Amino acid sequence: MSTTKLSSKGQIVIPKSLRDARGWKAGTEFEVRETMQGLTLVPKKLFRETTIDEVAGVLKDAYNGPARTVEEMDAAIGREVVRRYKRSISR
Repeated sequence: MSTTKLSSKGQIVIPKSLRDARGWKAGTEFEVRETMQGLTLVPKKLFRETTIDEVAGVLKDAYNGPARTVEEMDAAIGREVVRRYKRSISR
C-alpha cells in the first residue's frame, strides 16, 4: 500500500506506479466522489466519445456463420464458465 500527503495547496500526488498501472497521464480529469470510507477518484472519460455507427460497425465482421438461438448461446456461455472455473481451481 502506498501513502501520500496533502500539500499546503490541497494537492495529493498519486504514486507513479498506480498512475502507470491505470494509464493516467498529466491532465487526466477526475470526478471526486464522497463515500462513507472517504473520497474516491473516478476518471471522467475512460474512452473517447463514439457514435453508434462506429461501435455497431465492428459487429458485421465479428461472426460469419448462421444465426444462433438463445439456447445455443446460453449453452456456449455455460461451457465457457465451466472451462474458466476448472482453470481457476487447477492453479
